[in-house]
Amino acid sequence: MHERLGLDSDPFSWHFALMKLDIKICGLKTVETVDRAVSRGATHVGFIFFPKSPRDIAPEIAGDLADCIRGRAKIVAVTVDATDEELDDIVHLVRPDILQMHGHESPERLLQVKALYGLPVMKAFSVRDAADLDRVDPYIGVADRFLFDAKAPAGSELPGGNGVSFDWSLMASLDGSPDYMLSGGLNKDNVAQAIASTGARGIDISSGVESAPGVKDLEMIDAFFQAVAEANHRGA
Repeated sequence: MHERLGLDSDPFSWHFALMKLDIKICGLKTVETVDRAVSRGATHVGFIFFPKSPRDIAPEIAGDLADCIRGRAKIVAVTVDATDEELDDIVHLVRPDILQMHGHESPERLLQVKALYGLPVMKAFSVRDAADLDRVDPYIGVADRFLFDAKAPAGSELPGGNGVSFDWSLMASLDGSPDYMLSGGLNKDNVAQAIASTGARGIDISSGVESAPGVKDLEMIDAFFQAVAEANHRGA
């Protein structure tokens, strides 16, 4: 299979196989990892602005990193119940393509943010059971995309990036209209199953390519994209 995909001759040329799937690598903090993620086929890169997260980054640094790959992938600014002042700094310094809201933002807040900045908004939801998906309805037609992540385990202060997954079969309860990214506990070993069982048009990974909390690993990034390419090839 590797030979058919061209992995042996040119390991950085085969991300053509990922064209049908949006892939976001979230929580990037260095030039090397940002460049590697995009070179391997990431369509979106996420920068996290949340002080409690080990992946938190200053808007000034994120802006410099974003400039390294601007135009090659969509830049996503991930926030948690951010104030207008915080969003002002992020939008000005990072110039993101998408704002991801991962807190308790209401539909009205999303509309306000979209009006203020003229940017699409992706709303994240934490999922443990079917009832959690009922909260999506008021946001349909307001959020430009959704992200479904696992609910944080007891004791965690992070709304995402906890390395845990949820029951993907719950996604079958959606009527198919919400466009979403799947997140939560994804890694090279389970990403094929996640794609096959949900039919998600986008996936989001953070801790699954880390050697320690907040520390992205180049070899793990490579292995993840290889797993996605092989899964996509098998399903083509």
